[in-house]
Amino acid sequence: MTSADRTPVRVGVFGLLGSGNLGNDGSLEAVLGYLRAEHPAAVVDALCGGPEIVSARYSIPATRLHWYRGEYRTASRAGAIAAKGLGKLVDAVRTADWVRRHDVVIVPGMGVLEATLPLRPWGFPYSLFLLCATGRLFGTRVALVGVGAAAIARRPTRALVRWSARLATYRSYRDALSRDAMRAMGVDTARDEVYPDLAFALPAPRERGTPCSELVGEVEGEPSGPQGPVCVGVMDFHGGNDDRTWAEEIHRRYLDGTTRFVRALVEDGRPVRLLTGDEVDRPVVAAILDAVDSPLVTAADVSSLADLMKEMAAADTVVATRYHNLICALKVGTPTLALSYAAKSDALMGRMGLGAYCHPARAVDAGRLCEQFRALERRSAELRRILSERNAIAARRLEDQFTALTAALFPAADHTHALREAP
Repeated sequence: MTSADRTPVRVGVFGLLGSGNLGNDGSLEAVLGYLRAEHPAAVVDALCGGPEIVSARYSIPATRLHWYRGEYRTASRAGAIAAKGLGKLVDAVRTADWVRRHDVVIVPGMGVLEATLPLRPWGFPYSLFLLCATGRLFGTRVALVGVGAAAIARRPTRALVRWSARLATYRSYRDALSRDAMRAMGVDTARDEVYPDLAFALPAPRERGTPCSELVGEVEGEPSGPQGPVCVGVMDFHGGNDDRTWAEEIHRRYLDGTTRFVRALVEDGRPVRLLTGDEVDRPVVAAILDAVDSPLVTAADVSSLADLMKEMAAADTVVATRYHNLICALKVGTPTLALSYAAKSDALMGRMGLGAYCHPARAVDAGRLCEQFRALERRSAELRRILSERNAIAARRLEDQFTALTAALFPAADHTHALREAP
């Protein structure tokens, strides 16, 4: 049988994609790039949160993840509660029907095995469990690729996450902390590998901006430090899954500290570009713009990780909270300070050589943050060289990730490739 006669592999991608989170969509984009390069004959579609956006942006058919459109709105009335309950039953049937029509389903990156942000067990953890369970039932290979994980205290969520991971055909993680967390929750991770986040596989901007500090030169015989724009990536941060009681207080401290820091930058004459990573972050931007009334503070309109990377490549320095904002800054080689809200951020910064430049998002101290910021900028040139080296390593590791994924999910294609390469 020739390759032309072979039935195309049916591949599904699954997750909260097209729902406003740029990091999730960036992971999808990286996987689609891999599929189109290595498995161009594969027939790809999605079961996702925002099917209209995914179809329009990535030119693949997409189906809504949840039957009930108000799935992620708080239900207080009896009718809404009943609709949510019915939706869980309908989603079980819909998910099973979708899964059985595929040979392979890929969950591209994302923190699908963690609860570092507020999360209910009957939300996405339930959806992921349905996917992995029906995959095992129908013989569909389900791959959790480059995902994030963290120890989960609440039993219902932990049980769903643990069983989802156990039922998956293939697992890889975006950091060692994630693999360790799954092992601690009772998952056999002996064959699971760790690779850089999938977003590191995305292309960097073709023309990187020149930091203003390199254009200013020396003044009155003193070497110039960074003096140009600073990107500040903000987040609608309210703590984690176990912080619901103190969520508003956590958010108030985060917003107040970040606003004070932006004001300090403006007082030093630095242009500040506010960035988001999710649609829910926009009110935080609006609050800072309102509090710091200055033409030096502007907000970027970004709709993809590529947009974020362009903004960050043109900046002298980045200070960011969301995990994938950090990745974008590090990917383009801009010295970065993390407002860290989870261990994954600290781990990422450490791997990229910037472990000393993390500041707790739960307790933003504007004075201390300014000190760390100045220390970061004093090492700007050195850190850019370090980031260049670490990015080259990440690129090679992601090539290994995609090779392993082909071997695990597309054995026939891998065999064909081996025969083609044989002498």
